[in-house]
Amino acid sequence: MLDHVSIQVTDVNAAAAFYLRVFAPVGVREAMRFDRDGQSVVGLCGPDGLPRFWLGPAGTAADREVHLAFSAPSRAAVDDVHQTAVAAGAQILHAPKIWPEYHPGYYGVFLRDLDGNNVEAVHHGAP
Repeated sequence: MLDHVSIQVTDVNAAAAFYLRVFAPVGVREAMRFDRDGQSVVGLCGPDGLPRFWLGPAGTAADREVHLAFSAPSRAAVDDVHQTAVAAGAQILHAPKIWPEYHPGYYGVFLRDLDGNNVEAVHHGAP
């Protein structure tokens, strides 16, 4: 059901070092790191190598949102989530598209839930 989770932290590098050290015994390791707007974003993974836990820079306390991504079985399902969210009056953050900065074939839609959290439906792979 859940594809990945992202939290915002005050110091991404320190938080990454903490999670990598403390959860190394259960196989947590760094899968990827990239720069966004001059700050690091880090994706941590388990034995499968897929980044499932993300650390990003925190804004102010008022905008420290949670990010949840739900697995979608197809791109059509992602598109259906988008259409349903629009019909429900949700704020669309990013319409469905391919996100090559994550990996080839990453297709997702991002929207706000009723409490302002960043919620995503994502499909990995070919159409």
